[in-house]
Amino acid sequence: MQRDAEATKQRLIAAGRAEFAAYGLNGARVDRIADAAQCNKAQIYHYFKNKAGLFDAVWDGLVVQIVDGLAIDVEDLPGFAAQLSDMYAEHPELPRLITWQRLERGGDPLNEFGVENVRVRSAAIAEAQARGGVSTRFEARVLFALMIHIAMLWDASNPEVLTVVDLDDRAQRREIVRQVIAALTG
Repeated sequence: MQRDAEATKQRLIAAGRAEFAAYGLNGARVDRIADAAQCNKAQIYHYFKNKAGLFDAVWDGLVVQIVDGLAIDVEDLPGFAAQLSDMYAEHPELPRLITWQRLERGGDPLNEFGVENVRVRSAAIAEAQARGGVSTRFEARVLFALMIHIAMLWDASNPEVLTVVDLDDRAQRREIVRQVIAALTG
């Protein structure tokens, strides 16, 4: 019975992820989530208390996916940013969920796992800066934030900018992210 419960929760999280990426927390509908998960909507309330609780579970999973899916290599920060850019391109729901979380849940308590990860990665960059391997032009934590946002550039830009830039080739976009981070860190 426990396996069925866990499978149901995972289906709800997957369906919630798609729904929240498309509509945000406020626009998402529990009926659509339940239908997509082939569940009764009462199960959302049973497992997650409410729609916001399901969003939190989706957000926590997203943070783990990004952190576990991409180790930082302070010897190759441009490569790290390029890989993160690839992750965003391969999973277009990630930038959308990040944007929805910031817009609709920005004042909520932070995901401590994510906060700690940012601290650890920023500290690793600071150590590389102290050794002379990374430019000190920007403080480590600011440099890390710049890397994260530059990696998401193509997925977070408005359509007008993307139309003028007119660069749809994913390999070229990845290379530009790598070059920008190389310029910032070198």
